Amino acid sequence: MYKLLWLLAVLTVFAFTTPSYVKAFPDRENASGKITTGAERMDLYLPLLKGKRVGIFANNTSVVSITNLVDTLLKRGVSIKVIFGPEHGFRGTADAGEKVGNYTDEKTGIPVVSLYGSKRRPSAEDLKDVDVMLFDIQDVGTRFYTYISSMQEFLESAIENDKPLLILDRPNPNGFYVDGPVLDTAFRSFVGMEPIPIAYGMTIGEYATMLLKEGWLTKKPKNIIVNIEGSHKAAAPLSLTQFSLTIIRCDNYTHKSRYVLPVKPSPNLPDIQSVYWYPSTCLFEGTVLSEGRGTPHPFQWFGHPLLPKNLFSFTPHAMPGATSPKLKDQLCYGWDVSGTPEEVLKKTDGKIQLKWLLEAYRLFPQKDSFFLKNGASFNRLAGNNVLINQIKKGLSETEIRKSWEPALSKFKSIRKKYLLYEE
Repeated sequence: MYKLLWLLAVLTVFAFTTPSYVKAFPDRENASGKITTGAERMDLYLPLLKGKRVGIFANNTSVVSITNLVDTLLKRGVSIKVIFGPEHGFRGTADAGEKVGNYTDEKTGIPVVSLYGSKRRPSAEDLKDVDVMLFDIQDVGTRFYTYISSMQEFLESAIENDKPLLILDRPNPNGFYVDGPVLDTAFRSFVGMEPIPIAYGMTIGEYATMLLKEGWLTKKPKNIIVNIEGSHKAAAPLSLTQFSLTIIRCDNYTHKSRYVLPVKPSPNLPDIQSVYWYPSTCLFEGTVLSEGRGTPHPFQWFGHPLLPKNLFSFTPHAMPGATSPKLKDQLCYGWDVSGTPEEVLKKTDGKIQLKWLLEAYRLFPQKDSFFLKNGASFNRLAGNNVLINQIKKGLSETEIRKSWEPALSKFKSIRKKYLLYEE
């Protein structure tokens, strides 16, 4: 009896401490078997770090099991000289867009250099005591999610400072489709740096390879080695005497996988449902509507006080990670597209969904003020100034989608050259 009670107690504790991402698909997290991230394949990259001084770009998603990679590497004797942090900071608690300064990590005593704000890449001074640069951050596969921009800047710095770069690859939870308008480079910003669609269907490692090989970087190294460790092909040896990019590949991942993240990638993506909706409903950030920050379901609840009162209602409030949400403490009317992960996958249907955006504009009584900053914010997210005009003209979703070609098909052809995982 005592053993039974003890077992029930353990199971109860586990149930309440297991991250919501893992609970979401308890039997589908790794539908074809256990997916192993690059960070977990330590036998492949610990030898490359032995005796080296490391500068690591990491945040709260950089985990091995449930332990942060920095803590894991320190326990294994790796010499980490500096930590670089992206948007939301190294421990992942800052609001979206919040500027985080440099500081010393309390747990490790290692200096943390913020690369979000005016400074976006490591300087020569930051890297003076570094032999190897290491990148490990969980992306969500959306162009305007800034972690790929941070990775690009980190890659540029590695080339500028002649430091080898090691990327620990992670699955893309939205990596099973490619869709959306391809960015017009006239609208480059930190929420869209390269001519890729909103949902680009690549892992960080695949994307880094494309940046290098397509010549999209400002620095174009003449002598470069790209190694893929953990693939079925033998990798070339890593040389620390010339610039090299080494990618530690995920194991048992394909672009058909429905990978569920073990931790939330940022404060306002609290579950896999928000991650699935994010490529579509983040466009509301460029409008006066609440995109659901300050609610239990960001990017799944969206609306405005001026929309019809017979719609779904909610009120955004200040909370950790959303201390000043749009329309704070105001009763909003709009839509609730939440549901189980399976229901959300069915609603999103493997493509960017525009119907709620189009309907919101149609119903909004003050159309001249629907888009923030005369549309500048929306255009940065859309990657062009075409979509905003299509919405204003009342074009249908079908008509808008047709306009994404042929650029979308061209990108798919480019992308295919750099895939490390089966489609």
